[in-house]
Amino acid sequence: MNAQVNAPTPPEAETQLPLCVDLDGTLTPVDTLHETALALARLQPLALLALPRWLAGGRARLKHELSQRVQIDVSHLPYRRDLLEWLRSERSRGRRLVLATAADRRIAEAVAAHLGLFDEVIATDAGDNLAGAGKRAALVRRFGEQGFDYVGDDPVDLKVWPAARQAIVVGDAGLAARAARLAAPGPVFATAPASPELWLKAARLYQWVKNLLILVPALLSHRIAEAAVLREALLAFLAFGLCASSVYLINDLLDLDADRRHPRKRRRPFASGALPARQGALAALLLALAAAAVALEVGLAFSAVLAAYYACTGAYSLRLKRAPIVDVMMLAGLYTIRIVAGGVATGVEVTFWLLAFSMFMFLSLAVVKRYAELHDAARAGLTQAAGRGYGAADLPLLLALGTASGFAAIVVLALYINSPQSQALYGDPRPLWLICPLLLYWVCRVWLLTTRGRMHDDPILFAMRDRTSLLIIGLMALTVLAAV
Repeated sequence: MNAQVNAPTPPEAETQLPLCVDLDGTLTPVDTLHETALALARLQPLALLALPRWLAGGRARLKHELSQRVQIDVSHLPYRRDLLEWLRSERSRGRRLVLATAADRRIAEAVAAHLGLFDEVIATDAGDNLAGAGKRAALVRRFGEQGFDYVGDDPVDLKVWPAARQAIVVGDAGLAARAARLAAPGPVFATAPASPELWLKAARLYQWVKNLLILVPALLSHRIAEAAVLREALLAFLAFGLCASSVYLINDLLDLDADRRHPRKRRRPFASGALPARQGALAALLLALAAAAVALEVGLAFSAVLAAYYACTGAYSLRLKRAPIVDVMMLAGLYTIRIVAGGVATGVEVTFWLLAFSMFMFLSLAVVKRYAELHDAARAGLTQAAGRGYGAADLPLLLALGTASGFAAIVVLALYINSPQSQALYGDPRPLWLICPLLLYWVCRVWLLTTRGRMHDDPILFAMRDRTSLLIIGLMALTVLAAV
């Protein structure tokens, strides 16, 4: 978006005043303090216990302690392109650019070095937090009253603009109007508030389709039509959906660095800076509380299963997703626990056959997901998938593990069809045998597409959108109806 200039260009002499530019929310839409806190949560989660003690010493100390322990990769931060283009044009005219930020000096200097735009850095040190009045005092000491122009984005910058000659605003019209009453109005780089569509995208409501696994025990036991069973199953579905959305928000917040290195994931709302990390953390908490409230309505046993699911996803997000083999086994377990939860919620017994089939099938699909990510990384010339524990040399092993697991699931299904449990549930189980070749074809096709680099990195969603997969699901449903 191009800047809208609200005042005539000042005389050439006046344009030689230094141009001081804020960092957090201005040069980049993200807040580097929140980014470093999230990086600490991912790399050193136990160190979060020291946050209250550091904050008690002031925000400057908090920023110092965080930057001492983790360093975010500023080269992959999202930057406002329109503002950068304008800054480059100002610099080409001989303007002196100063990065004036409340961020810790280590981060500010890293950003300045990466962008190669700034002649000077004024930032927070261990004992002096340069936000609001503190930044104003530092800039006045350095350049004098009305001796600089200032680019900011936040109401806290209203304490800085009165000391500036010109107010350049990154924000909405309301903030620009308030700034214009304090200093000569300059260019305005308009921003828009986060839309509901962005939040829905971040919560990934489309991923709720995976929670249909909760209905599987009631469906396979032929009890889904019972009102009480259906009610509990639907409440369990809602609880897992809310919980899953909370988990997705947390995963995205903890995966910011890896997502920004990914060709598609870098466009996610938090990775791109379209949504603020602080609000994302709050939304994750509210969704988790809502999930707990619904789960308690279902029952304590189901609540315990949901809590176990949440704990497992936390362990996966913090550590296990970077542990080879363990990560895919955990993913398969997280799918299977949905089936267990459906049985607990409805009071329907989950059979050994169903659990065995689920573990093998979802292990195969979890490996598909990893293979697709690693294949994309290899095609991009990388030897390692970002944020994962696999290298390009592991592709043949993943292919073997994934296909073997998928075939094992079909063997389990065949044994179930021939078991006494199947004979008791179906009037004529013979049509069920058609499911085996249909599923065998589907597994082989999924892996064929994966090895060709044409697989979506989430095979469950692929199945919901792929016409061939939907046709196979429909044919399998018809064979079950014929067997009943």
